[in-house]
Amino acid sequence: MAAQRRGQHARLLVMMALVPLTSAANVETHLETLGFEVPLRQGERLPAWQQRHLEAPQAEPIQRASAPGIRHIREREALPTPIAQRRARYAALVEAEARRQGVDPELVHAVIRAESSYRPRAQSPAGARGLMQLMPATAKRFGVSDIWEPAENIRGGVTYLRFLLDRFEGNLRLVLAAYNAGEGAVAKYGHRIPPYPETRTYVDRVLGFLGSG
Repeated sequence: MAAQRRGQHARLLVMMALVPLTSAANVETHLETLGFEVPLRQGERLPAWQQRHLEAPQAEPIQRASAPGIRHIREREALPTPIAQRRARYAALVEAEARRQGVDPELVHAVIRAESSYRPRAQSPAGARGLMQLMPATAKRFGVSDIWEPAENIRGGVTYLRFLLDRFEGNLRLVLAAYNAGEGAVAKYGHRIPPYPETRTYVDRVLGFLGSG
């Protein structure tokens, strides 16, 4: 295909040398005839089907969840190569599900990185499973049919995050504490992070990942 295109291009040059072209529009017409893409000139419109695509309604912008004293770091550090490769493998699933449910995709990525380092077969000693380390009871609660299937696991985890964001009014520290220890534990301690070293470490770790991916 590349050789054929180069041949066409060469023939075009010969044509241009032999036949005088009166305007830039003539040159562009020849290029388009041979299948080359030509930028639109000022005032031109795209073909109708492309114009309809561009004019289609766009998804509502995502509102980042926030809490007092917490902000997202815009310049993210480079991820270690193995994690970056695994992240890329699931990025489309995360983006689609997060946007569908109105959750910040970077929050979902930070949770997955903390929970499983993007390993779909990860399992904790307590029985949490998959990319977002869902407990079987949590998976059942949010309608996950196959806890090991990445798309299902991500859907269940994002649904849980959406539930927690609503319950704790976007307070990320409480949301993450509840994701780790359960919303009942956060309620038990007066809507504060439970005094569990593991949970406090987890909250700080995920918030740190929001600055690096």
